[in-house]
Amino acid sequence: MTLFAVTLIMALIWTAVTGSFTLLNLGFGFVLSMLVLGLLRERIDGVGYVTRTWRFLSLVLLFLVELMKSAWKVAVMVMSPNMNLQPGVFAFPLTVKTDFEITLLANLITLTPGTLSVDVSEDRSILYVHAVDCSDVEGTIRDIADGFERKILETFE
Repeated sequence: MTLFAVTLIMALIWTAVTGSFTLLNLGFGFVLSMLVLGLLRERIDGVGYVTRTWRFLSLVLLFLVELMKSAWKVAVMVMSPNMNLQPGVFAFPLTVKTDFEITLLANLITLTPGTLSVDVSEDRSILYVHAVDCSDVEGTIRDIADGFERKILETFE
C-alpha cells in the first residue's frame, strides 16, 4: 500500500475518532498523518515523503496555472477576428521513461486546452501531440519539457 493511501486512511480514522466529518478536519488529519509518517519513515525511494508531497503539489499547481493560461490563450484565439492558426501534429521527444510517467504527461497535455496527445512511438521515445497552433513548435516543445515533464521527473524520481 502506498504511503498516500496510508495517509488518507489515517486521516479518515482521525475524522472518525474526533467525530468531526468536515473537510477542514479531514485536511488537518491528512497533514497530521503526513507529519507522523514523515517522522516514522524518513525516506521513501530516495526522496522524503514530505518532499515528495510538496513536489506533487507543485505539479498540481503548475497544471492549474498552465490550464488557466492555455484556456485564456484559446479564448483569445477564438475571439480574434482573423484566426491565423496553424494546426498540426508535432513529435515531442520524451525524457520520462515509465508507463506511468508517459501516461501522466500525455494526460496533462490533453487536459490543457489547445493540445491533444495523439500517440506514443513503439519505443516510447516520442509523444505525438496535436496543437491548435503550431506556429512555434520549438517553443511549445521547450515549454512542455521545462514545465510538465520536468515536474513529473522531479516528483516521481
